[in-house]
Amino acid sequence: MLVELHCHSTHSDGSLSARELAARARARDVELFCLTDHDCVDGYEVTARELEGRAVLRGLELSCVDHGRSIHLLIYGVGDGAGLRALSERLARVMVDRRWRLHAIVERLATLGYSLDAEALDRQIHGRVPGRPDVARALLERGFVSSIREAFDRFLHDGGPADVPLARITLAEGLELGRACGARMSLAHPHTLRNPALVDDLFQRFKEAGLEGLEAYYGRYARVERLTWLRLAEDRGLIVTGGSDFHGDAIPEVTRPVIDMPEEFAAPLRDWLAVA
Repeated sequence: MLVELHCHSTHSDGSLSARELAARARARDVELFCLTDHDCVDGYEVTARELEGRAVLRGLELSCVDHGRSIHLLIYGVGDGAGLRALSERLARVMVDRRWRLHAIVERLATLGYSLDAEALDRQIHGRVPGRPDVARALLERGFVSSIREAFDRFLHDGGPADVPLARITLAEGLELGRACGARMSLAHPHTLRNPALVDDLFQRFKEAGLEGLEAYYGRYARVERLTWLRLAEDRGLIVTGGSDFHGDAIPEVTRPVIDMPEEFAAPLRDWLAVA
């Protein structure tokens, strides 16, 4: 089955609009799609119209924290009603924190000798979720770095010289928000936790709270790395999810959205998400 359950548009840190991204997915004959912008559910209606006749979910990639570790929670099938209103109110507070963080990063860069125009940065990100990639692009435009990756490697990575920690939602709270929306939830790109034992521990502690999926079909995984997570999913009775993590020009090594998921994993995924 051709799926895309992890991708980003200009509503967060992607380079294509939600409509453009959905059109690319349609051109690749996507069957199941969910736009998962960071801390943002905007763009769903546009993608649903562009992909009429396909299974399209409302969702997001929620930035969470557990024991000081950054956890990215993929939330699928956000329904209307009180749960969505509560989620939207919480995301509005996250937006305030993200804007504060952006200015704090700019101030830290200035102390390192790299001056950026914070007001210009504010104008550029108006109307969407701000993040470190916006600072990385500004550094690139000023000629301080030669690529987005260099900006992160030198300054903006977690714990880097210009990084400022974001006041994240706890994983427990994120799962609670998702459940209140009637959504299903999966752990994004598990390799970022750097240790399968840590990933296994998360599922031991949070599976009953709604953490039921594992993104084993992540776009950049080679077969050997994918097998690590497929084995864990089998051992823990988890649903295998998948997506490209397409950002457009922001992450050029991921050249296109949509991945091909084998039917042995696609069938349980459809049932879990309650899609035809």
